[in-house]
Amino acid sequence: MNVPFLDLKTPYLELKEELDAAYQRVMASGWYILGRELEAFEAEFAAYCDTKYCVGVGNGLDALHLILRAMDIGVGDEVIVPANTYIATWLAVSYTGATPVPVEPDETTYNINPLLIESVITEHTKAILAVHLYGQPADMDAINKIAKQYNLKVIEDAAQAHGAKYKGRCTGNLGDAAGFSFYPTKNLGAIGDGGAITTNDAELADKARLLRNYGSRVKYENEIQGFNSRLDELQAAFLRVKLTKLDEWNSRRTLLAETYLKNLKKTANLTLPFVPHWAEPVWHLFVIRHPRRDSLEQHLRQAGVGTLIHYPIPPHLSDAYAASTWQPGSFPLSEKLSREILSIPISPHLTHQQVSEVINILLEDF
Repeated sequence: MNVPFLDLKTPYLELKEELDAAYQRVMASGWYILGRELEAFEAEFAAYCDTKYCVGVGNGLDALHLILRAMDIGVGDEVIVPANTYIATWLAVSYTGATPVPVEPDETTYNINPLLIESVITEHTKAILAVHLYGQPADMDAINKIAKQYNLKVIEDAAQAHGAKYKGRCTGNLGDAAGFSFYPTKNLGAIGDGGAITTNDAELADKARLLRNYGSRVKYENEIQGFNSRLDELQAAFLRVKLTKLDEWNSRRTLLAETYLKNLKKTANLTLPFVPHWAEPVWHLFVIRHPRRDSLEQHLRQAGVGTLIHYPIPPHLSDAYAASTWQPGSFPLSEKLSREILSIPISPHLTHQQVSEVINILLEDF
């Protein structure tokens, strides 16, 4: 049986009538940038995240970058980031001219370890950028407590956590601002690139709107040096449709995760995800660990099961940061995770038979 890691065609077929209608509506309007569809989506997504404001932008990286810019973070500043994350988290900081300061993860959750944050704070530290990795919230109370003590901003990288909750509160509403990605593979995915900023800070939201549109409120009147990063009308319309299904699709993911956890809990050499009692993850990814990850990956591939590695190279060892002082061994836990982690299929459109096939293969004596 073939079990793809991700199927993007089936979600379209499930929502074909609504998505096609959204396309027709936008095309017939003759207005494709910064129009009514975006305004409606921003209001709906802000309400979903229980925040006052949402600003649609071009992608998730831009969302984080523009948040940092709106906070006036730049050259000479430092931003604390997870060592274990996708490189976009770091790039957003680097784009401003500020310096990313990595912190190792908690080995049980893979999210940034709050116990290690305080030791890297300096007079140049301006913010903590916490990632809700794989769709599970970081320990935000602990992070916010440190930020308050040192007068730091808190930014959520919620690119993988649409709908996740921390102690009953929605991601996107757990810090000063949050950046979301709507890349097609996300739990709430567009039919192309897209992103958004959520916040309760009116001044930050206003500045983000300026920054996304060349620094302009009125055409040809540019108040600041801005960028071109706008969530277009078509993507906003598609996302409005998909937002109505997000909770249902997240629930399907949760059921699949529970099935995996129940049936694989006694599998030798396999480390399963750990969920703290205060977390309600949305299982963007189901990440397992194995000491012989590459061999397991090959074994699954040969059996027809798609997998991915999130992520094979820690940012500090990437060529993009080769000019830094970080060397192999600088962040040993992140490096160890990069050698052992493997993401297995958890799309909300997997069938029961497909999930059973993955479980049976993983239960084999390997």
